[in-house]
Amino acid sequence: MSVKPKVMCVDDEPQVLAGLELHVRRRHQMLAAGSGPEALELAAAHPDIAVVVSDMRMPKMSGAELLAKLRVALPDATRILLTGQADMESAISAVNEGHIFRFLTKPCPPETLGQALAAAVEQNRLVTSERVLLEQTLRGAIRALADVLALTNPVAFGTAKRLESLAASIAREVAFEPLWQVEVAAVLSQLGVVTLPQDILEKLRVGAALDAHEQEMVARAPAAAEKLVSGIPRLEPVLQMMAAVGSPARRVDSPEVARGAAILRLAIAFDRLDTRGVSAAEVIDRLRTQEPKHDPGLMDALTRLRCGADEIHRMALRSLAPGMVLAEDLLLASGALLVPRGYEVTVSFVERIKNFAPGALREPALVLIKGTPAHATRVA
Repeated sequence: MSVKPKVMCVDDEPQVLAGLELHVRRRHQMLAAGSGPEALELAAAHPDIAVVVSDMRMPKMSGAELLAKLRVALPDATRILLTGQADMESAISAVNEGHIFRFLTKPCPPETLGQALAAAVEQNRLVTSERVLLEQTLRGAIRALADVLALTNPVAFGTAKRLESLAASIAREVAFEPLWQVEVAAVLSQLGVVTLPQDILEKLRVGAALDAHEQEMVARAPAAAEKLVSGIPRLEPVLQMMAAVGSPARRVDSPEVARGAAILRLAIAFDRLDTRGVSAAEVIDRLRTQEPKHDPGLMDALTRLRCGADEIHRMALRSLAPGMVLAEDLLLASGALLVPRGYEVTVSFVERIKNFAPGALREPALVLIKGTPAHATRVA
C-alpha cells in the first residue's frame, strides 16, 4: 500500500481548516497549522511534506511571507496560495516572483482544489525525482573519477578524498544542505592539480617551500579545474563554490554557495597544516587567528570533529575495509608512494591491495578509526 503524500494546510480560521480536511484527507495525509509560526514548526518536524496550501491573510505572517520562508525550509514542497479577490494583486506578485506554484481564490470549489492538489503532488514528485537523480548521478560519476585518478595520481587525489571527507563532515555537523555540492566541489577543487609537474606535487605533499614560478603554477590550478568541468550540466553552483573558495572577498549572491565555499575553504586550510604533522589542536589554534577569519561556527564544528576520541591503530593490510582512513603514507616496498596519508579506503582499493604480491607493500598500516570496529586487526 502506497503512503499518502503529506499536505500541510495553513489558515487562522478553524472552520476553514475543517472544511479543507474533508476534501484533502481522501487522497492525502493532512497536517493543519493555524498560523505561519506553527506551520514553520510543522515543516521542521515533517521535511517530507509534499504540498503546502496557505491562506493569504493571516495575523503575524501573511501566506506569501510564509510560503517564501518555506521555499527555504521545504525546497521540494509545492506551494499553493489561497486568496480572496482583495488580495489578487499581492497573490499575482507572489506567483511572478517564483515562490508560488499556483494560487486559488476563496471560496474554492472541491473539484478545483482536488485538481490543484493532484498537480501539486505530481510537481513535487518530478522535482524530488530530478533532484535525487541529479545528486546520485553527479556524485556517483565524480566519485568514480576521483577513485580512478586517486590510483593514478595518489598525491593530488589523496588530497581530494581527504577534503571530501572533512568538508562533508563539517557540513553535516552544521546541518548544511545541499551536502552533495560541497562533496563534489571538494573533489573537483583538486582536479587542476593533475596539471602540475610531479616535483611540485611532492613539494605540496611534504609542505616544502615553493619559488615564485611554482607558486604561480599552483595558483593557476583551480582555474584549470573549473575549465575541465565547466561543460558538465547542472554544476553551476559547484563551480561558483569553487571560484569563491579562492576569493573570500568575492561577492556571492547565493547564501548556500557562500556557506559551502566557507566550509571548503576551512577544510583546505586545515588539511594543509594537518598533512605537515601538526597536531589537530595546534592546527585549530592557528586557524582561529588566521586571516581572513574563518566562520566561528564552522571552527567550533571542526573542533568537535577533530579533537574527539579518534584512535590510530596498526593494522594488517588484509584487514583494511572501506571507510577507514590511512593515518600515514602507504608505501611500496621500494619506498614509492602508493596512496598518501588521509586517503579513505574504497571498495576498489581493497580489491587492488589483493593483487599485490606478498611483501610488495610496507605494512602494517596506520589507520584512523572512530572507536574500534569488530573487524579491526591490531598489529603489535
